[in-house]
Amino acid sequence: MINKRIEDHIVVVEIANEKTNAYTLDLLRQLSGIIKEVNDNDALKGLVLTGSGRFFSSGFDLPMFLGFKDHDEVVEFFKEEEAILLDFFMCRKPVVSAINGHAAAGGLIFAMASDYRIVKNHPKIRMGMSEIKIGLPLTIAQAEVMRFGLGSDRLFRDVMFFGDMVDVTKARDLGIVDEIVEEDALVSRAKEIISLWIDTPGRPFIPLKYAMKKAAAQAIHKGLKEEDWQSPLKRFFEKSVRDTLEFVHASMQ
Repeated sequence: MINKRIEDHIVVVEIANEKTNAYTLDLLRQLSGIIKEVNDNDALKGLVLTGSGRFFSSGFDLPMFLGFKDHDEVVEFFKEEEAILLDFFMCRKPVVSAINGHAAAGGLIFAMASDYRIVKNHPKIRMGMSEIKIGLPLTIAQAEVMRFGLGSDRLFRDVMFFGDMVDVTKARDLGIVDEIVEEDALVSRAKEIISLWIDTPGRPFIPLKYAMKKAAAQAIHKGLKEEDWQSPLKRFFEKSVRDTLEFVHASMQ
């Protein structure tokens, strides 16, 4: 489900899970192992996250969501997901998302958790957050990552509450992505950014990134420890939500 290669001392992670590159627990665990490798191996400069085909990622796997048996199973999944998302967000090295296609919901969350976002120039690509239309809230880490990546509460409000899917130009104008490039430059530009940021004496990028993201990471840790983030997950078993999940899943087949 993940195609991994190393180019110019940079790990390129290509999500390849059926046609929409949805995130499953197994896929997240593979990604977790790669994050650790990037953190621990001084020879590696950073990580590029991209997708295969027409999708960067549609988000979390809907059959997995529909297959949850009870509230406890949902909670256990999100405990692990939150830890992996936080590790991805706080990866010591530069992380650049090379967005090759549609990015929605959890797919966009992981893009926003990266340090820089580049999207392929294509008129049909759409990006956005659909959770409010499905009936699901964001978890603690997801909300903090989106707020940090979007850079303002107002933009967070507009992206989350309207739930619009926007094209690449609008995404750049809003600050959802940093650059638009042609397809043949997508991964190479991502690698260029990583090398530019990390190939400096003493690698000051590493402490600078930690300082920049530390407050958000602390808020995530505090929220997971002190807030009741588990109760809202009961929405997974509300009929209107399940009906919507089933409809969306069927429409993507």
